[in-house]
Amino acid sequence: MKKFYTRKGDDGRTDTLSKIRLPKYHPRIEALGALDEATATLGLARSLSDSPKVNASLLKVQRDLYALMAEVAATPENAAKFRTINIDSVSWLEEQIDIFSEAIEMPKEFILPGESRAGGALSVARAVTRRAERRIAELLDTDELENTELLRYLNRLSSLCFVLELAENQFDGKETQMVKGRHG
Repeated sequence: MKKFYTRKGDDGRTDTLSKIRLPKYHPRIEALGALDEATATLGLARSLSDSPKVNASLLKVQRDLYALMAEVAATPENAAKFRTINIDSVSWLEEQIDIFSEAIEMPKEFILPGESRAGGALSVARAVTRRAERRIAELLDTDELENTELLRYLNRLSSLCFVLELAENQFDGKETQMVKGRHG
């Protein structure tokens, strides 16, 4: 019988894509955790969306995030062999943002999440992606990562999540609620 546990992490350390085991609170592991959460929340959004186009985009993004996670799990010495996120990956996200933006109106104020189920899940995914972006920025700043396209990818992904949230609200026939009042 196959077991779904190894007990290897019981000491508070976890494996990376090298022979190094890191404490589970290490910044690299925190970044991987945030990326894992982003992938999961995107999966939730995908399961709630009725749009084949949104689903196709989110599925590709989830696959990209697994590739991104592999590079983050590697050490600087072996990261290049796991590198698949590049300027073309960022350009693809920008194209998706442009395509979905054509069908929606840009809000003039901050929005309140939750008008549609898929839109609400995309709002959570955007927030989690922003956390992952902050963790990757830290790793780049401390020279634990080299590929700056990872940061650009996550920045564009959070924008895509925002646009898709608005699109999902519209697909669902819901009006996105805005925060009324003064700003800053």
